[in-house]
Parts: sequence; C-alpha cells; structure tokens
Amino acid sequence: MTSGNVVKDNRELASDLSLAVVRLTRHLRGRRVDSQVSLTQLSALATLSREGDMTPGALAARERVQPPSMTRVIASLAELGLVVRTPHPTDGRQVIVSLSPAGQELIADEASAREAWMTAQLAGLTAEQLDILRDAVSIIGALVSDSE
Repeated sequence: MTSGNVVKDNRELASDLSLAVVRLTRHLRGRRVDSQVSLTQLSALATLSREGDMTPGALAARERVQPPSMTRVIASLAELGLVVRTPHPTDGRQVIVSLSPAGQELIADEASAREAWMTAQLAGLTAEQLDILRDAVSIIGALVSDSE
C-alpha cells in the first residue's frame, strides 16, 4: 500500500468513526431520563460523580469550557438541587462543588438507562465482535485521553 493510499484509508476511517460516534451519541441521548438537565449540565454532573468534588475552575478545565460558562452551569444545577456549593477549606475566595444526593441519583438513573440499551445491543453480537469492540473501546479511550 502506498503512502497516499494509507492517508486516504485513514481519512475514510476517521470519517466513518466520527459518523459512528455521532450516531451512537444520538441513540444514547434518546435514552435520557431527565430532559430538564442539558447535556452540558449532565456532563458536569458525570465529571463530579467520576472525579469527586472540585472547584468551579477545575470543573471548567475538565469540561473544557470557560469558567464563566461553568459558573452558570453550576448555578443552574444548584438551583435544581443537583449540586451543593461549600466554602473551600483553605481558600476563602473559592467554593467546592459536590453532587447532592439528588445529583447522585440522577447520574445513576442516566447511567442505568444508557447501559440497559447498550447491553441489549451487545447481546446480539458474537464473541469475536465483542472482543473487537473491547479493543476498540481501549483504543478510542487512548485517542481521547491523549488529546486532553
């Protein structure tokens, strides 16, 4: 295979992979439990669930949004009772954001709904396809973490 063909094949793979991810995301969005929470808000909640309590600045950095945007997200989540803001233990200018029990419940419900749909889809695959998919998940995870 020539260098030109490899580049062309990689571009086609990139296009196919991007489209598959978009379609998968669309299907997973359709399984959402609580539509009063935006995807941006849900992502912030999921980050807090996965990584623990943090400052708004740290959460903004993890979510790759500007701090003022995250401040608005946190305010709306606090208004919904999904996060709690407490004073920072050593820096009086900061707060620590954590999930409330309602936020923890929402994240668990969202994950359960997505996992139920995904598990049903995986049930139709062969053992070989599942092995390939496991490898693909690892590779995609590495691609994403390398770019962060």
